[in-house]
Amino acid sequence: MPSNLKGKRIAILATDGFEQVELTEPRRALDEAGATTEVISPKSGKIKGWNHTEWGESVAVDRPLDQARVRDYDALMLPGGVMNPDRLRMDPGVVDFVRQFVATGRPVAAICHGPWTLIEAGAVSGKNLTSWPSLKTDLRNAGAHWSDREVVTDGQFITSRKPDDIPAFSRTLIEAVSQTTQARAAA
Repeated sequence: MPSNLKGKRIAILATDGFEQVELTEPRRALDEAGATTEVISPKSGKIKGWNHTEWGESVAVDRPLDQARVRDYDALMLPGGVMNPDRLRMDPGVVDFVRQFVATGRPVAAICHGPWTLIEAGAVSGKNLTSWPSLKTDLRNAGAHWSDREVVTDGQFITSRKPDDIPAFSRTLIEAVSQTTQARAAA
C-alpha cells in the first residue's frame, strides 16, 4: 500500500454501535500510510463498538462533531454496523456535515451500512455503489446503481460491503487520497 499520506487528515464519522473492525482496521491502514485520523462523533468522550454479535471495545472521540470543520479534512470515512449509521442519519448535524463534505469533491468512503448516511444527505443519486446487501433496495430507491462487489469507486465515492472487504476498501481509500493529493499538487 502507498505510504505517502503524511500531512493528510482523515475524518472518521461514527457513534455508538459502529462495527468495530470497520473503524479500527481502515484506521490502522490509514495511520500506517502516514495519515492523521480523527474519530468525529456527535458525542464526546468515547463511543462503543459492536463486535459482530455483541458489544466490543470503546474508541476515544478525537473531536466532537460541533467542533469539526469540513475544510480541515482530506477524506471522510463512514464505518458501518447497523446501529451506528442508523443513529447518524437521524442527526441533522451529521447529515449537514456529510452533505458539506460531499460538496468538496474529496474522497468519501463508506462500508457496510455506512451508505445510509449518504442516502440521508441526498448524495447517492446516479452513483455506482455497493453496501451490505440489505441496503440494496434503499440505495436503488435513492437513485443509486447497486452492485455486489468487494469495492466500488465512482468519482469521490468508495464503497464496500462487509468486513471481508476491508483490505480492498482501505487500499482504495489510501490510493484515492494519494491521487487527490497528486492532482492538487499538479494544478
